[in-house]
Amino acid sequence: MGLVVGVVLPLGLAFIMFSLGLGLTVSDFVRVVKQPFAFVVGALNQVLLLPIVTFGLVAAFGLGPELAIGFMILAFCPGGVTSNILSRLAHGDVALSVSLTAVISLLSMVTVPPLLALAMGYFSGGTAETINIGGIAVQLFLLTTVPILLGLALRRFAPAVTSRVSPVIAHLANGLFVFIVGLALVANWGVFVENLPILAPSIVSLLILLIGTGYMVARLAGLPISQIKTISIETGVQNSTLGITVAAMLSGQEAEFSVYALPAAVYGILMYVVAAPVIFWFRGLETADKSAV
Repeated sequence: MGLVVGVVLPLGLAFIMFSLGLGLTVSDFVRVVKQPFAFVVGALNQVLLLPIVTFGLVAAFGLGPELAIGFMILAFCPGGVTSNILSRLAHGDVALSVSLTAVISLLSMVTVPPLLALAMGYFSGGTAETINIGGIAVQLFLLTTVPILLGLALRRFAPAVTSRVSPVIAHLANGLFVFIVGLALVANWGVFVENLPILAPSIVSLLILLIGTGYMVARLAGLPISQIKTISIETGVQNSTLGITVAAMLSGQEAEFSVYALPAAVYGILMYVVAAPVIFWFRGLETADKSAV
């Protein structure tokens, strides 16, 4: 298990982020400058509202320190490739989804470490471990920013190669995601079973709250329905693989996955259960809008 946590897990995350980079173009970043309002609404939801809502839910369910920190780790993570796919299925603004995922992922090396230190200090109190903010920032840079930039560069300078390898890499990335989530659950199976009665309802509640919060904020901002759908999904769907990896960084990448990784692992499964009916509802909204015209 030590080899898996210390080598396979970080390399798996890097590969998944590389697959994200392959789907990006420079225009995805230029769009943020040209059409900033929707992006700012979505970014504020992810960076500010998401941790606040998660903190309130953790307090409401009375979770213990390790699980509470695991939930906050998940809240600090950006969206992932899954949010882009779900936005497409919901007939949302896919370009906005990609821009949010890309920029927030690149910023995660700056935002995650200090927020993580605050969460550790609050929930662990006097027993809190010392967080090497600089060390975690460097690791996140190497595991998220560098692979994204490499994927972006490959698509920019070798588009023909990218078009051939992208489908294969996407399938491999999905397989790695399932593998990592499964290992995190198996490694903490006893704790998982013991806490399942509170883990399942708390994570389902979190997903519903976040998707609902994203929807309401975007609607109040007066955005078009396609962007409302996207911001709702981007607020609710986080990169659980990154959450599991950050949990490993926090525990020093010991021989086993830490309990900190449990919320992200369970979330990685339940997000599809909650997202499925939401996607169908979003597609229905589009049909209703057309019939009302």
